Amino acid sequence: MRKIQENILTGKLTQLRAIEPDDVELIYQLENDSSIWQLSNTFTPFSRHVIRQFIENSHQDIFQLKQLRLMIEKTDEKKNKIIGTIDLFDFDPIHKRAGIGILIAKSEDRKKGYASDALDTLINYSFYTLQLHQLYCNITEDNTDSLSLFQSKGFQLIGTKRDWLIFPKVKKDEFMFQLINKGN
Repeated sequence: MRKIQENILTGKLTQLRAIEPDDVELIYQLENDSSIWQLSNTFTPFSRHVIRQFIENSHQDIFQLKQLRLMIEKTDEKKNKIIGTIDLFDFDPIHKRAGIGILIAKSEDRKKGYASDALDTLINYSFYTLQLHQLYCNITEDNTDSLSLFQSKGFQLIGTKRDWLIFPKVKKDEFMFQLINKGN
């Protein structure tokens, strides 16, 4: 069983926070980085206008929007620096489950424990604040960093979607993982 944190959105290396209007440019850059579109099943760019609307609606809680995006800030420097985002999506309060996704934006911030810390924090928030019973994620077969990360947190492989994603010159399997909160 996981331990409840005192400050539920603060980990050892990171803290999670709500989206602010000042985050428009960063989110615009992340959403329009075509090199990571395969990770999020995105195939079209987003305008600043759409992103501003998303941020303006983000004051609604997860029960209204059925999703929650949080900014990941690393806290091991004098000034907190935004390094990525972490999301809950397909939130289902009846069946007590949600999908989860994470992105550390720059390669120089990867493999330093930030994603692991942010994921621990969001899992605790999901299970102890939102009272979810389970979380799931979908990861492409070639995303070895994400596979390792989620498996290290206890996510179990529950299925393989064969040739699920089709890109120019390649078809990819997608794995579905699930983490069940045994205490809820």
